[in-house]
Amino acid sequence: MTGADPCRVDPDVDLRVPGDRGELRARPAAVLGVIAAGGVIGALARAGLQTAFPHRPTGFPWATFAVNVTGCLLIGALMAVVAAGRARPLTRPFLGVGVLGGFTTFSTYAVDVRLAVAAGAAGTAQAYLVATLVGALVAVWLGDAAAGRFLRRAARAAPAAAGDGRPGAGGSPAAGGPGPTGRADEDREAR
Repeated sequence: MTGADPCRVDPDVDLRVPGDRGELRARPAAVLGVIAAGGVIGALARAGLQTAFPHRPTGFPWATFAVNVTGCLLIGALMAVVAAGRARPLTRPFLGVGVLGGFTTFSTYAVDVRLAVAAGAAGTAQAYLVATLVGALVAVWLGDAAAGRFLRRAARAAPAAAGDGRPGAGGSPAAGGPGPTGRADEDREAR
């Protein structure tokens, strides 16, 4: 690996990718605003779940476990959508950094492990430590794979939805069908 590119502003943004550059076109205040708004939403959702499902220091922290695994599943799905170029410029900062960044809580995960060990529940702490790590990694992979599969199916179904599958039956000149004027022969000659 070579040294860091001095032109990079955000290590999460590849300036060679047009979709990533689109995020930088937004005003920094807008990006910070959507991150903050999303963070409030995500943090409130997490706090609500953790309040609704409390645990003792010696018990398994199911709410935090569910939050982190679910958040990772959604992050994987979001990244598939972003990678496919199906996201608007502020989608990733709002949902990825804001909502899901505020929703997931690996700091609470670490504190829960420490508190369980201090309370004498080392077995619970170890099970939680491993289950969260493995669950989060599997969830990201599943979210990415499922969203990618859905997007590929939708892309294959889109041309069929434009017409009845026969050449010339689609609604666009690229599909061999009539263009906006409805005159397929004239549109083909113009190309």
